[in-house]
Amino acid sequence: MGDSGEKRRLGLELKLLADVGLVGLPNAGKSTLVRALSAARPKVADYPFTTLHPSLGVVSIEADRSFVVADIPGLIEGAAEGAGLGIRFLRHLQRTRLLVHVVDVGGETENPVEAIRSIESELARYSDSLSKQTRWLALNKLDLLPRAEWKSKVDSVVQALGWSGPAYGISAVTGEGADEMAREIMSYLEAQAEAIKKGTSPDS
Repeated sequence: MGDSGEKRRLGLELKLLADVGLVGLPNAGKSTLVRALSAARPKVADYPFTTLHPSLGVVSIEADRSFVVADIPGLIEGAAEGAGLGIRFLRHLQRTRLLVHVVDVGGETENPVEAIRSIESELARYSDSLSKQTRWLALNKLDLLPRAEWKSKVDSVVQALGWSGPAYGISAVTGEGADEMAREIMSYLEAQAEAIKKGTSPDS
């Protein structure tokens, strides 16, 4: 007679593969940005938590140049402790090569600087490595402001944060600024891949 078989209980965790992950508060315009940049069609509506599941979109710059972007449900204060929906999907961002922080700068009720700090805090609470990932700012919903105020709005947020990384003023609804940002992302990812091949720092 043979020996008794062995039993093992395994916990498997799925992590989506994406080059770029979008983070931000609910209703910041992440899903609208994915729709503007790719053929993906996540649900878009003017209320929080429209995105209930992570979605992926392929952003094609040219025939042979593209990257995958992941949109996860918006984060809220306390997400790292389980509040809201975003905590369930933060793990999907750990394998991305770049985070794009989408921020609503066109509304009157939300302070963009406080919104950015809130997300930074949640990323740090969830994972030290995630909080240190390269992150760019997409200052969204400029279409809600007079065009003459666009540059000053972007500059004021960047200055208040002491932000030294890339920051783009965009409108995901009209597409203004989004294509330029996508091309810069593509160039960054290509440079990063080349640097890794050569064994140098991608951000040097």
